[in-house]
Amino acid sequence: MAGAVEEIVRRAGGCAVIDGGFATQLEALGADINDPLWSAACLITKPHLIKEVHMQYLEAGADVIISSSYQATIPGFLARGMLLEEAEGLLRTSVELALEARDEFWKSTLRKSKPVYNRALVAASIGSYGAYLADGSEYSGLYGEDITTEKLKDFHRRRLQVLASAGPDLIAFEAIPNKMEAQALVELLEEENIQVPSWICFSSEDDKNLCSGESFAECLQFLNASDKVAIVGVNCTPPQFIEGIIRELKKQTKKAIAVYPNSGEVWDGRAKRWLPAECFGHKSFDALAKRWQEAGASFVGGCCRTTPSTIRAVSKVLKGRTAYSATQI
Repeated sequence: MAGAVEEIVRRAGGCAVIDGGFATQLEALGADINDPLWSAACLITKPHLIKEVHMQYLEAGADVIISSSYQATIPGFLARGMLLEEAEGLLRTSVELALEARDEFWKSTLRKSKPVYNRALVAASIGSYGAYLADGSEYSGLYGEDITTEKLKDFHRRRLQVLASAGPDLIAFEAIPNKMEAQALVELLEEENIQVPSWICFSSEDDKNLCSGESFAECLQFLNASDKVAIVGVNCTPPQFIEGIIRELKKQTKKAIAVYPNSGEVWDGRAKRWLPAECFGHKSFDALAKRWQEAGASFVGGCCRTTPSTIRAVSKVLKGRTAYSATQI
């Protein structure tokens, strides 16, 4: 792992905490994200809320906060009538807001007599091509026969360049649903000689395969060969599959493993509402997080429908307040 990545895991006691659902918390603060840009729309309309969400997750104990750029794409902004320079500026803003929140929070932490946090890392989020399409293909990996590795590289290239130049500690490729896109991203990191350590997290609907049905083992063959990818894992995935996925990944790779699943609630498209989680049995999300750590995850957090309260509970169970240390990285 890259130095800063390895160090945050060490200072967190062996398992660093990733933040939780971003759009979920923006909605809780009153944002309207019913938009093709999803939470990235707030970069245009309410950037102060984005910074507030970052602050809430830092206060909850997150060691890694993820920028609001998951669904922020240059084509998406251009479709809103923006100029190229404006679109690229918004991408940079997504990282800058996270960096500002991290630095302000850290400064306030150091002023306390008994600081109890680590200095967090900022990960610049890059969602899948399917997230840009907003047609459900981010959950199936079915992009159509005319999509090639080269087309996917062309789609991601400028966004990656801009986000990497904005000063994040990590690049987070999130909810990647198929092997072709993962291959494109690995090749792109090499072609652009990106020096920021990256993670590639897949989306899955079971404990052995991507949403596309392709196996983790197939993807890890080329991920393992890349020194640009420091961390592999899954997000936006039902929590009941996470422990099995970690065990599968541990068989296939020596890279650090990150998992940040959904809350376990299920979206009912017909009724347009979330249904309660039924997969946990008697185990809470934080109790499961402890099992994920024990199974071998180095990074644990939450995705859709998780909140700062979720992350506070995860942070407490993984580290305990006494394990926090205000240490410069």
